[in-house]
Amino acid sequence: MTIGAALRLLVVMVLWAACFPLITIGLDLAPHLAFAALRAALAGVCLIALGALCHRPVPVGARPWFLIVVVGLGATSMGFFGMFHAAEFVSPGLATVIANVQPIVAAVLAYVFLEERLKATGRIGLAVGLAGITVVAWPGLAGDDARGYSQGIAYVLLAATGVSIGNVAIKRLTGQADPIMAMGFQLLIGAAPLALLSMLTEDISVLTWSKEFVLVLVSLAVLGSSLAFWLWFVALERVELSRANAFTFLVPIFGLIIGAAFFGERLEAVQIFGVVLVLSGIFLVQRSAASS
Repeated sequence: MTIGAALRLLVVMVLWAACFPLITIGLDLAPHLAFAALRAALAGVCLIALGALCHRPVPVGARPWFLIVVVGLGATSMGFFGMFHAAEFVSPGLATVIANVQPIVAAVLAYVFLEERLKATGRIGLAVGLAGITVVAWPGLAGDDARGYSQGIAYVLLAATGVSIGNVAIKRLTGQADPIMAMGFQLLIGAAPLALLSMLTEDISVLTWSKEFVLVLVSLAVLGSSLAFWLWFVALERVELSRANAFTFLVPIFGLIIGAAFFGERLEAVQIFGVVLVLSGIFLVQRSAASS
């Protein structure tokens, strides 16, 4: 892996870690799904406009478009749906930790669809990572608001599954479409179901177009989506999915730092142990996949 690819992946991890805190801020100013749809749509428009200005080609062919749709429905529709709803029930730092079950889910999908085989070390990592997620979530599950906490975790896992599906599709899409245009169109496609669900289930009139909301929305759309998806796609053109996903173990660390710095989050000792298990499990899975 080149230094440039590693730096791109590192930037993506920082951007992803900042998403949950920004979502938490914005949820007080807009309905969940309307907020998610606006983020995806604005990000898609920005990338497509950039692609047009740079004279990038529009994807051609049934297979690239099929994969773009899969990425849009998985990483954007499912991913954003889960993330934006989870932020109502789970603190940003913990949400970031639990969301990073994604590499484990992706390892399973890569085994099925990309023929990336896991050794014994990888299988042990799966078990360790899942055990860690249970430990991290346990204090909330055993608390007074167990039902709401459980719902939040379910949304986070839904988002992680959608992102995993999208990552497998992105890996298959590399080399078949321009990164900027492909990610721009998938974001627009993914925004459509979110917008439809918002119109059917939410009161859009409560959306507050304040300076704070616009700043949060633009930050999420341009940095957390447009830039992050583009850099991720470019990285996957040069790096195997399993090796790139190894960097995601940094996201919980960045997320917990952000949560502690800006939201006053404090983890219980048992949760710190769970975080260590999660990171260890993800590391074992990715190490096994990278060495196979």
